[in-house]
Amino acid sequence: INSIMFWKLFKTISVNSMSPGEPGNKKTKVSIAKQLLTSTTAETGDKDYEGSELELKCINTIRALSIDQVQAQKSGHPGAPMGCAPMAHLLWNEIMSYSPSNPLWWNRDRFILSNGHASALQYTMLHLSGYKDVSMEDLKQFRKLGSKTPGHPESFVTEGIEVCTGPLGQGISNAVGIAMAECHLAAMFNKKDGFSKLIDHYTYVICGDGCLQEGVSSETSSLAGHLGLGKLIVLYDDNNITIDGSTDLSFTEDVTKRYDSYGWHTLTVQNVTSGLKELRMAISQAKREISRPTLIKIRTAIGFGSVLEGTAKIHGSPLTDDDLLSTKLSYGLDPEKSFYVDSAVQAAYEKSTVINEEKEQGWDVLFANYQKAYPNEAAELERRFTNKLPEGILEQLPTYEYGQEGSNKATRKFSQACLNAIGPILPELMGGSADLTPSNLTNFGVKDFQKMTPEGRYVRFGVREHGMCAISNGLYAHGGIRPYCATFLVFSGYAMGAIRMSALSQFPVLYIMTHDSIGVGEDGPTHQPIETLENLRSTPNLNVMRPADGNETSAAYQLALTSQKTPTVICCSRSTLPALEFSSKEKALKGAYVCWPSIEESEPELILVATGSEVSLCCEAAKKLSFKTRVVSMPCQEVFMKQPFKYQVSILPGNVPTLSVEASTYHGWHQFAHAQISINEFGRSGKGSEVLKMFGFTTENVVDKVKALMKFYDNKSVPHLRNRPFL
Repeated sequence: INSIMFWKLFKTISVNSMSPGEPGNKKTKVSIAKQLLTSTTAETGDKDYEGSELELKCINTIRALSIDQVQAQKSGHPGAPMGCAPMAHLLWNEIMSYSPSNPLWWNRDRFILSNGHASALQYTMLHLSGYKDVSMEDLKQFRKLGSKTPGHPESFVTEGIEVCTGPLGQGISNAVGIAMAECHLAAMFNKKDGFSKLIDHYTYVICGDGCLQEGVSSETSSLAGHLGLGKLIVLYDDNNITIDGSTDLSFTEDVTKRYDSYGWHTLTVQNVTSGLKELRMAISQAKREISRPTLIKIRTAIGFGSVLEGTAKIHGSPLTDDDLLSTKLSYGLDPEKSFYVDSAVQAAYEKSTVINEEKEQGWDVLFANYQKAYPNEAAELERRFTNKLPEGILEQLPTYEYGQEGSNKATRKFSQACLNAIGPILPELMGGSADLTPSNLTNFGVKDFQKMTPEGRYVRFGVREHGMCAISNGLYAHGGIRPYCATFLVFSGYAMGAIRMSALSQFPVLYIMTHDSIGVGEDGPTHQPIETLENLRSTPNLNVMRPADGNETSAAYQLALTSQKTPTVICCSRSTLPALEFSSKEKALKGAYVCWPSIEESEPELILVATGSEVSLCCEAAKKLSFKTRVVSMPCQEVFMKQPFKYQVSILPGNVPTLSVEASTYHGWHQFAHAQISINEFGRSGKGSEVLKMFGFTTENVVDKVKALMKFYDNKSVPHLRNRPFL
């Protein structure tokens, strides 16, 4: 029965059945609605659903549980779960392979809810499928502080969640990375003699109009088509609604034609509200198409069953009490019961869970046999999926003696040396550059990852910075891969959405960002990062390393390789830098250290603190000063601030006049220095040396600014930067 027709009849009868001024009585309304539902059903026939009664009850239970979560907290997004419930049921009850008892089973199918605001749907599916991390009580705690069911899916909070989604477009983009990882690992570890399906799973995505409007999904979908990722299947929730209203307001393109042009296999399903036959056939067809990813455009009704069905109003608000009542009744469910699962529905999901657990157990037997037949490959897989580094790899990172040949280079070349050193013995290292390989120097001589060479490890991301970083998150999320990616530092601005998600998700992706200052020169202010370092440093759980020489660059790589939950950004220079006389990898791993003089002054009169290309500049200036001067190299503020306080004050006491020198904005340096040589405007186009001179990054200017600083504090007390409460 049409939900709007039912609502109108229900409202008319319930109002007429009560005396004027009588308050609405829930039991009376329920009784009226049940009678109405019975009579209208008798007139219109039993039902129009083309499927079993149990199947429909399962789907409606998914809808109801999703609604109940939103109602309990009076916050959330019920509309998408109500519309997407049929596809979720089909995936979890019939299509996907997973193991609630072993959520990290290597060969599970991956499910990504890209439109993360529909999180109630995913929590419902995890609960029905038997994941212990999502009990009925957890559903009742939806969106509450500290719950297992946060407002948007968080992979580090809830078992069964693959990636954090919410910012639209990120999930589908992560899925491309996950599919790439599956493709690569299958090519590397599967064997023809009975082990051809050791790594053999699909990546399923539910996404909405918003995900496909975000530019990042266009970047990643284009690459997925180029790579022919046949095990990536996207279910597009085509409900024609965004927050503002109808998609007619802003999104009238033909999505399937766009994806056709990307090289995808596209299918259309017109109806899932009256049966799953069409969708079931489409997914089956998608699984048979192994050379192209598949987009299935599925016409759904947002808020199905509600009086607000098909409108923007049902997107992000709980239902009214009357709407909740009539909606549940239209589903054939008791409106007086919330968070309720019928025994038949529970039994249906328990049956599918048993089948899936048997699949996982069968795979365990397969892997045990694989261990016997291929012990080295099996051990390698276990090492990778447990995130253990190969023995002795950190010792392979190069170190440099002052004055040795090759110790004066651009740090991007030292970065290349690190990749060349570890790449051949770290086979899980997989990544590339956003069409800047000759500049970023990120190819360490391995084969390209392409459609015809999935065993390759070098990814040609193309000019897709945001997509590159989002894909890298997916590569890590899959397991068995340590991703890295690269571009110019200034273009990290294009990718900040995905870099932020790396930090939030605790994915230790390695970001290599070269051309790190106005020293870029002739390319001008469009390519010269000014505010970029502070943007990155202000992001929680992100290590930003700006090395000054070869030893510090090796330290940056060691930091990145040993980080289990923190991504690392290594910011490298374009131009040659002189080696620091007293640097070392061990010192740099503390985030900041005294790099000049060799014998530390116990009570310096002045401290210069710098990063990257400005450290050697400060060392030269210090040699020309009459003050007892200490030069501190601070390659990573975040690591330094995690050192014991005693160490911190031994390097930067806080009550000694301190000048910071960095070719970047001054923001953030106030906690370490009393004055700054920095930039607070965009750069200029010209020779790098001339641009640096124009902005005061010369030995002479550092000396002049030091003299001005010392004069200012002559016969004055120096503010103690470390003497403040750490609350």
